[in-house]
Amino acid sequence: MKRWFSAVILTAAALVPAACHRSGGATGQPVETTQAATPYLNRAQPRLPTLKLWLGDQELTTEVARRNVEIFTGMMFRTNLAENEAMLFVFPGPDRRAFYMRNTSVPLTAAYLAPDGTILELHDLKPFDETPAYSSSGNIQYVLEVAQGWFQRHRVSTGAVIRTPYGGLAELDWRTLRPRVRP
Repeated sequence: MKRWFSAVILTAAALVPAACHRSGGATGQPVETTQAATPYLNRAQPRLPTLKLWLGDQELTTEVARRNVEIFTGMMFRTNLAENEAMLFVFPGPDRRAFYMRNTSVPLTAAYLAPDGTILELHDLKPFDETPAYSSSGNIQYVLEVAQGWFQRHRVSTGAVIRTPYGGLAELDWRTLRPRVRP
């Protein structure tokens, strides 16, 4: 009986959908996580480490989500996002991505970015809408979330390249948020 119960619990945990983010290429399988019950927090996460990003002459103070729990929690349970603030989701490599708005009340726009920081796609996300906004491209390594309409208000569109204080996104060591050390 105990084994059966454990098997049911493990199966149920595996079926819990990812919050805010889904990934895994053509299969659409969620990214693996080390947490047993849910891959996200049940409250707003503390402010994450920040990095200045530039899109042309526009500057964003950007929280950086790098660990699974940070990525899966994202903007859930937060109640506002200032005009020049953002959240950047960093993935280990390019793939298809999908974001949605579980427990997220702030209207957002997600920019799907290539490994070099080029904006490939823009997707408006509606509060509490759990319908995934799938990327058309399989070359998405980063996703940048801003307040909905930010890109239009600041005349930034697809093809723009995001820069950091150290150059392009590929120039960063994402563990330290400092320039990558070259051998």
